Amino acid sequence: MRRRREPLRLVIFDCDGVLVDSEPISNRVVAEAVTSAGWPISAEEARVRFLGMTLTDMLPTIEAEIGHPLPRGWKDEVHAAIIGALARDATAIPGAVQALRATTALGLPWRIASNSSREEMGVKFRRLGIADLVAGRLHSHRDVRRGKPAPDLFVAAARAQGVPPSACVVIEDSLPGVQAAAAAGMDCLGFAAHTDPRTLEALGAACFSHMSEVPGLLELALQTAE
Repeated sequence: MRRRREPLRLVIFDCDGVLVDSEPISNRVVAEAVTSAGWPISAEEARVRFLGMTLTDMLPTIEAEIGHPLPRGWKDEVHAAIIGALARDATAIPGAVQALRATTALGLPWRIASNSSREEMGVKFRRLGIADLVAGRLHSHRDVRRGKPAPDLFVAAARAQGVPPSACVVIEDSLPGVQAAAAAGMDCLGFAAHTDPRTLEALGAACFSHMSEVPGLLELALQTAE
């Protein structure tokens, strides 16, 4: 990681694809719903087209493809189906829970900022058995005016902790997430286990491939402040 402008005082984790292996589940549900709406699409195609996006952000693309507006309530039905699937099937990204605990052990505050709703995050973290660990640290796109790739979520997390953006490091796996970190003026570690690292590096992220690397990267960040 490049030399920091000031000491690291807050780590902001993305949720989906960084802490929770929820994206295959959500992609499956979205693909089924979009296919039923008239656009045949696989779960993998849904991942590529919609990675890091909210359901609201997806609507214009889907409606353009099918050539007409989606039925009233479609988004809410898909959201409910995703929540039900996550409550049954969500699992942790290997090394993710240990990374959260290691961040605390380093003396660093941390928060979670996600384009998911609070309801979605709640079922994910209950499923993982860490609801108490993350309590009071969650930020949803519904809490701010704009979700990622806008900087609002990350800026809100920094403000809640009482630190400036320049004192933060974001851990992200998606293009919208890395764009949001850059727009917020925050350094970014790009978790590239399922993403071409060149895509994330082009936006300034320092990439890594396994969540077990996070404690060492944060230790390095603590040592590289001017």
